[in-house]
Amino acid sequence: MHIPEPICAISTAPGAGAVAMIRLSGEEALQIADRVISFPTRIKTVSNQPANTIHFAKVIDGDTLIDEAMVAVFHAPHSYTGENTVEITCHGSVYIQQKILECLIKNGARLAKPGEFTQRAFLNGKLDLSQAEGVADLIASGSEAAHRLAITQMKGGFSKEISNLREKLLHFISLIELEIDFSEEDVEFADREKLYQLLDKIERLLRKLIRSFDYGNVIKSGIPVAIVGRTNAGKSTLLNQLLGEEKAIVSEIEGTTRDFIEDTMVLQGITFRFIDTAGLRKTSDSIETLGIERSVKKYSEAAIVIILIDAKDRLDEIIKSLEIFKDIPKENKYIIFAINKIDSVINSEMLISDLKQKIGLKGDYISLSAKFGTHIELLEEKLVGFALSKKPHDSDIVVTNVRHFEALDKAHQAIVRVINSLDDGITTDLLAVDIRESLHYLGEIVGEVTTNEILGNIFSKFCIGK
Repeated sequence: MHIPEPICAISTAPGAGAVAMIRLSGEEALQIADRVISFPTRIKTVSNQPANTIHFAKVIDGDTLIDEAMVAVFHAPHSYTGENTVEITCHGSVYIQQKILECLIKNGARLAKPGEFTQRAFLNGKLDLSQAEGVADLIASGSEAAHRLAITQMKGGFSKEISNLREKLLHFISLIELEIDFSEEDVEFADREKLYQLLDKIERLLRKLIRSFDYGNVIKSGIPVAIVGRTNAGKSTLLNQLLGEEKAIVSEIEGTTRDFIEDTMVLQGITFRFIDTAGLRKTSDSIETLGIERSVKKYSEAAIVIILIDAKDRLDEIIKSLEIFKDIPKENKYIIFAINKIDSVINSEMLISDLKQKIGLKGDYISLSAKFGTHIELLEEKLVGFALSKKPHDSDIVVTNVRHFEALDKAHQAIVRVINSLDDGITTDLLAVDIRESLHYLGEIVGEVTTNEILGNIFSKFCIGK
């Protein structure tokens, strides 16, 4: 059996800070640490320290003192990687960090590859593949909602659901394949009615998990919100008001924004990606025309579109300016018509009433003043309300990973084929093929079925040290 060599890395991005932590993992990790760690008594070594203990020690290079540090000792299999592990918490000097790494490498370790600690945890059975990907999502989480979903995945909630499905399917596939072995005897070991009930239950569960991806994906990546409208409607002012900073240039000169400007903010634990687009109008300026084309593209990509309307414009001008949106697909989009600059008009509600009757576009309406922040909190409530409306109400498990989504979709297609085959009285051997295919794709999610290409692609996206 091949024993992987010990690896070491700074567990956070290198940089000068108060403290840093260097992790060493592998079968020979304790012995390598013995060569660079000196305890005050000069009698104890890292190798004879009790498991799950932490000690004050000196980090040395021969007779040269590098640093005084706290050293944590973990014995296999009771560590993150399932291997012997030593964690050195040292001072945050870049020089100290690099010097300790050099000493560990000189004494038999090597630098870890991106995600190699978590990959070893997976290979040693400490995590399944879905949980390992949850670790990556946890590190990357930028909002409370994304953090909550990553924690659930890392704790194994999703994996448990998938493993339960596989276990039930494996029971029936074993009975079906037994029937194939005794095909000449014309016996039936798998109760077809119970199999049909199980398949129906699995099909509904897979469909529910697949649907949850719409919510999980936007929570993980951030909900894209496009702010569109004609020039000088106040799009940049609104973006700045939402973000609480002067992100976009505000000017009375038309066509100031010639490309889209993008930034994120978190509302009630949910990340929104706001995009301020170039003003929509006819222009001979080639650069501005390109910006307008990109604005239309961003509109098509957004989940939420805020169409900003200048309350000072005449009703016929507003209706004409909105004609461009009639030909752009609006499926699966939440449209908000925001009547801006209400501080400069007498009755914005009448304008809203007239627009509802005449423009023929469905959506929510709100009046606001981007300049003075009037009703901005109402706009934020609508944004959060849309996000929460996408959350599945009948399941705590939410799919956030594209790889999982694709595997679930293929498993679902195979299960549907099995159900149809049962209805049509298809032969047992063909039933077995589709059930096996479904098992294969479910196994890919948790790592029961893997290839080096899959593992390499997943763990290469991790940071070094994790």
